[in-house]
Amino acid sequence: MDFNDDTAPRARRQRVQSAETGMAVLKGLARLGGRASLTSLAAHVGESPAKVHRYLASLVEEGLVAQDAGSQAYYLGAEAIQIGLAAMRQADPIRAAEPALVRLRESLEVTCFLAVMGNKGPTIVRMEEPGLPVTVNVRAGSVLSMLWSASGRAFLGFLDESRVRAFAEEDLAAAPPEQRAQLDAADPIGQLRREVQAAGCATVRDTYLRGISAVAAPLYDHAGRVCAVLTALGATGGFDPAADGVIATAVRNEARAASEQLGQTRA
Repeated sequence: MDFNDDTAPRARRQRVQSAETGMAVLKGLARLGGRASLTSLAAHVGESPAKVHRYLASLVEEGLVAQDAGSQAYYLGAEAIQIGLAAMRQADPIRAAEPALVRLRESLEVTCFLAVMGNKGPTIVRMEEPGLPVTVNVRAGSVLSMLWSASGRAFLGFLDESRVRAFAEEDLAAAPPEQRAQLDAADPIGQLRREVQAAGCATVRDTYLRGISAVAAPLYDHAGRVCAVLTALGATGGFDPAADGVIATAVRNEARAASEQLGQTRA
């Protein structure tokens, strides 16, 4: 027996490398919008056009890629679409955000939760608390203010729906003068939306609950629509809600990571 014969291991390595290259080509096509020329796709994956063409031929045979007869451009095929649809059906913002909630709780030692838009307003659906939780009167199932909570402001800033605006207008109409004075006098809701959008997150300090500050950022689904909001909160004295602070940066990063799990590829 020849113990120096590594033909079988080498063949396995070649098959693995071949599969990796094939997947790189398929993912590259998806990241180019699902349609691209051979030249642009080869440049994107960093391989020669001849090599990419060989892999495309195999992907075409499997129905994962198709080629336009007129332009010769390649695009995602029927089998790739079926895979994408199956993945979208499994995409769940709660499942995608759970690891983010745990990481925020452990790394920042803050209370954090996920909220979705319910028929009465932003509603908490999942919550994580640190070892020494901040005493707040919110739990899973709690409905939050659209205008005065960080979660509500994040929905207001990034979810362009008539019901969101209606909830905000109701909150504004019910607010006492001293609370309304915190907002722009000429365009309170519009200016608040613009501020949230510019910051990439919503922040509050003693606005919704006395002694509590919070930061919230949106989660996007595969279609680019806000489907949930990730929020971290803590006692104002030890919680920095600045939009460029450590907490806000962490919340935005975790929201972005969860969005990627839901199929969002925006920058």
